[in-house]
Amino acid sequence: MENDIKEVLIDEETLQSKIKEIGTQITKDYEGKDLLIVCVLKGAVMFVSDLIKQVKLPLEIDFMAVSSYGSSTKSSGVVRILKDLDKDIKGKDLLIVEDIIDSGLTLAYLIDYLKSREPNSVEICTLLDKKDGRKTDIEVKYLGFSIPDEFVIGYGLDYAEKYRNIPYISILKEEIYK
Repeated sequence: MENDIKEVLIDEETLQSKIKEIGTQITKDYEGKDLLIVCVLKGAVMFVSDLIKQVKLPLEIDFMAVSSYGSSTKSSGVVRILKDLDKDIKGKDLLIVEDIIDSGLTLAYLIDYLKSREPNSVEICTLLDKKDGRKTDIEVKYLGFSIPDEFVIGYGLDYAEKYRNIPYISILKEEIYK
């Protein structure tokens, strides 16, 4: 796997330090609220697992799977819900946890979809943000890292379902996906 990596963008220690910082802020902001963490599968599973350990509040967690990429490196813009929430979200304070925001099209669709089910609030927490690739205006409340417009893998992020198990964020060599 290491032969497929162009460079390490964010190492393990830096990731964990930022996640602890975000978890501390979420704890302060959601004190006394009915917090439901919505993990967007599959990419955010490692992030959400480490994040909820840092949130020192009672919370619920649920999972959604959406697709707009397929095996491509760019979003198609067509969003498919592969797995919906199991819980009723009416009156809950939702925190959508994403691995990465690129164009923002998938997340914009997801926010509108969830708001139609009458939660108390909907906020976004993302580990990575590629602002240069944004095609829609999305407000992110909790941000790990802004990154350049490179194809990244590791820590849950994949290329064709591979590389998710790398414990840090790396840039994939272009010859792998071109």
